[in-house]
Amino acid sequence: MIRTFCRRALHTIPGLIAAATLTGTPVVAQASDYPSQPVRIIVGFPPGGGNDVLARLIAAKLQDSMQQSVVVENRPGADGFIAFEAVKRAAPDGYTLLVGPSSGMTVNPVVYAKPPYDPEKDFEPITMIGRFPLVVTVHPSFEATTLADLVARAKAAPGSINYGSAATSFRIATEMFAQQAGIRLNHVPYKGSAQAVQGVRGNEVPLTFADSAAVVAQIRAGALRALAVSSEGRVPSLPEVPTVQQAGVPGYAMTLWSALFAPAGTPKAVVDKLRAEVVKALALPDVRERLATLGVIPVGSTPAELAEVISREIAQFRAVAHRAGIAPQ
Repeated sequence: MIRTFCRRALHTIPGLIAAATLTGTPVVAQASDYPSQPVRIIVGFPPGGGNDVLARLIAAKLQDSMQQSVVVENRPGADGFIAFEAVKRAAPDGYTLLVGPSSGMTVNPVVYAKPPYDPEKDFEPITMIGRFPLVVTVHPSFEATTLADLVARAKAAPGSINYGSAATSFRIATEMFAQQAGIRLNHVPYKGSAQAVQGVRGNEVPLTFADSAAVVAQIRAGALRALAVSSEGRVPSLPEVPTVQQAGVPGYAMTLWSALFAPAGTPKAVVDKLRAEVVKALALPDVRERLATLGVIPVGSTPAELAEVISREIAQFRAVAHRAGIAPQ
């Protein structure tokens, strides 16, 4: 009787599941069957932030192309730990994904002594969605009108220039710049990136490294001045602003980024399908236009390329933090 049931069941997907239950043989998800149920994308920040906007943009395109519901779930708190742990513990079947920021993948492992996850072991990298260049931003009245002026003034009076930052990733970016430029800057902590930018606008501090999306409009309005951008190439939204390298600090380049991840052990076929769908979405004109308004550079890397970035940046940022005296918490 059981043999008859199994023979009939094998003609359907539900039958496969039933047969596997009877025989003890696991069912392996195939890319051709995926997705057969709603997909969740978890974001470790409140709605409206850069990672949330990217997640919702990609989710909408995945839903269109895969003909399956793709929902974004916000789980903010604890520097992203809540979201990272939720995905780490999820079934590795492609139905729970993470839009993970570089801060969670390459900065948290440096500044926390015992983070509750291992970015290189607990997740399957799918693809980097985009990079966020930072803008070296000063108050319009600041005496330095170029990055070279800033470096010269800092060398003439070591420790006399303050900078504001909130997230550790912004602090790492600034300290790496200072180390490569051979200068010393004083860190002034703020509760959030918006407050750090407002600190420069209010002339509380003369300098901050800011997310381009947060300052482009204020720079164009003359409320802030841009000295350089942190990326390897110029930013389309600020084409007149040189890179840090072009402005006199050779070799410097750092951008924040956001990428898509699955729990470790997710089948390669599912990872490859998701990566292909995201790359297809990033090529759409409306998506590229939206990213440009946010100051985001689309990427679409391979899983291997993303894994290499994570490994390289963890080692690089650990050295920067050590030299800057940023001890793990």
